[in-house]
Amino acid sequence: MSMSAAGKPLSARLFVALCFVALALFPMVGGPFGISLVTKIMIFAVLALSLELLVGTTGLVCFGQAAFFGIGAYAVVLLSPQNAAPSLLWLLPACVALAAAYALIVGALSLRTRGVYFIMVTLAFAQMAYYVIHDTPLGGGTDGIYLYVKPVLGDWLDLDAPLVLYAVTWTSLLAVFVFLALLLRSNFGHALAGIRVNERRMRATGFSTYPYKLAAFAISGAIAGLAGFLFAVMDGYVNPELLSWHQSGAVLIMIILGGLGHLRGALVGAFAFALLQEFFRAEAIFGHYARHWHLGLGLTIIASVALMPSGLVGVPGQWRHRLLGRTKPGQRRERP
Repeated sequence: MSMSAAGKPLSARLFVALCFVALALFPMVGGPFGISLVTKIMIFAVLALSLELLVGTTGLVCFGQAAFFGIGAYAVVLLSPQNAAPSLLWLLPACVALAAAYALIVGALSLRTRGVYFIMVTLAFAQMAYYVIHDTPLGGGTDGIYLYVKPVLGDWLDLDAPLVLYAVTWTSLLAVFVFLALLLRSNFGHALAGIRVNERRMRATGFSTYPYKLAAFAISGAIAGLAGFLFAVMDGYVNPELLSWHQSGAVLIMIILGGLGHLRGALVGAFAFALLQEFFRAEAIFGHYARHWHLGLGLTIIASVALMPSGLVGVPGQWRHRLLGRTKPGQRRERP
């Protein structure tokens, strides 16, 4: 397989480019429901990319990503006036900054632990945020809060229009993907990869790994806050379930399903997970059993993990391996 100068297969670059082109052209053929569905999936793809930075790149399994997502979403509603359209110029940075600030606090404390303790601490912080929203008047309790007037940018950008929101979401997804791709090629990204492979060796070579991990945690929280902002604007309603632990679990499943260690795996996983949900919920296909869609989705994910250990992006490599045999000596293989 031909490789680029940076070592990434040209086929992977082409695949990503075709995905973004297809998403850009989708509104020409998709109806209102399709545009709304793909907009929602792209938002969760942004959220999946934020978690990929921690899990797939740095090796930090965070189980509290939904907290940053929910904070970004709630900030939209709480900071917006009820009777006037807020400006996108200040509202978006404010929502992202609040999510990043909470991520910085959580990271500063949780990164002092490791392994399963790190997972449990991040989950605990996420549940704290959940119960603050759920049990206090701040977040409207279980009823949630409505966003009555959506943000605008002057007279030419109104996020209340579905096609405008679709374009903004597509642009945000592309910007996040490009930003993370450049970040991972930088010295900072190489340091994160080194931490994932062997943190003790990194420390032995003189690297203080804690600041790198904390910076990655804050960046991840900021991106999750961006996803929360987009979700609140799209849905016009927020509730405590956005911060719940099963939301964090769903995003973790997305990146595992797509393939850890690849940014494109987060994209593929988000779309695969959302489309599988829609498939098993379809009463036209499953009839009465569609109400038990969780069972079908769960069995499919179990089978996918068992049969595709490298995720969906690793399937072509698996087929080549089975058809052509082992990789020839000297031939470079893509990192799974």
